[in-house]
Amino acid sequence: VNDAPALRKANIGIAMGITGSDVSKQAADMILMDDNFASIVTGVEEGRLIFDNLKKSIAYTLTSNIPEISPFILFIIANIPLPLGTITILCIDLGTDLVPAISLAYEKAESKIMERSPRDPKRDKLVNSRLISTAYGQIGMLQALAGFFTYFVIMGENGFLPNTLLGMRRDWDDSSAYVRDSYGQDWSYATRKQLEYTCHTGFFVSIVIVQWADLIICKTRMNSLFQQGMKNYYLIFGLITETCLAIFLAFCPE
Repeated sequence: VNDAPALRKANIGIAMGITGSDVSKQAADMILMDDNFASIVTGVEEGRLIFDNLKKSIAYTLTSNIPEISPFILFIIANIPLPLGTITILCIDLGTDLVPAISLAYEKAESKIMERSPRDPKRDKLVNSRLISTAYGQIGMLQALAGFFTYFVIMGENGFLPNTLLGMRRDWDDSSAYVRDSYGQDWSYATRKQLEYTCHTGFFVSIVIVQWADLIICKTRMNSLFQQGMKNYYLIFGLITETCLAIFLAFCPE
């Protein structure tokens, strides 16, 4: 009972879980269930590992938002045929990205994790400006460029050069109109939609491929890939699952 005021006064009050009194446990900030002070080091290390893995998983999940929303922005602003459909976005968010994002929770601790300085609670938050700028401003933009590159290549190989696509959305979606490509060939509504769905698939596959690289990037925060290694078998399983699911979705019958 006499320890309770001191525990409340301390920066971090620690009570014993076995021999400590109920009053001291209620006043403490931390309770050692095994009465062993060495458990504090283990707890701090585990907390840092959980924090790191959460940041990795969040960064991986946020990255694909840019290549998912940018096709709709260009669809509205530039009036081009839709590069990526809503169904394929759901396939990414609820399908191919699910297992890899969960697998990052099983990543082992990086080297020298206990030699880092304590986190600044005001600046080192779970989602900060550095994470947002990396996920959206760098990796996300590269993924969007990869998707649009695939989209314009597919369109170009079928006769629609990029300058022809600008402002074509209204005629493209008109079921009664024929659209002429860059080489003077007329396209019916059915054949146009078939080409559009091919573009959706190409954009989707390009996102999946760059998400492979994104998963490897998010795997470590401090170490290089050679230092960390590929010993997270859940991550390897996530890559295989993501690839198999993408192949199935790309080639499965309608």
